[in-house]
Amino acid sequence: MTMTDPIADMLSRLRNANMAYHEVVSMPSSSVKVRIAEILQKEGYISGYKVSDNPEGFGKTLTLDLKYGANRERSIAGLRRVSKPGLRVYAKSTGLPKVLGGLGVAII
Repeated sequence: MTMTDPIADMLSRLRNANMAYHEVVSMPSSSVKVRIAEILQKEGYISGYKVSDNPEGFGKTLTLDLKYGANRERSIAGLRRVSKPGLRVYAKSTGLPKVLGGLGVAII
């Protein structure tokens, strides 16, 4: 089955696993998804990630290790994709808004 928006699929899987307090979440891998995982790990939103061969045979699988606080507080409070394939959003670098008042991260 083809996917029209693999980044939105990644964010949906991550959001759903986070809301269900799962320890790990797996998804089909791509170079863009791996770069997003690197940024999430560097910023402290996930504890780690790994790329492995798909057990079903085709492609590779990206597995993210989710991170929670001492009292099971979620490290990811909200995920949102702004520019979508059906509705592109363009902005100048000086016009990018702050995420959560400067406490969040925008991946461009």
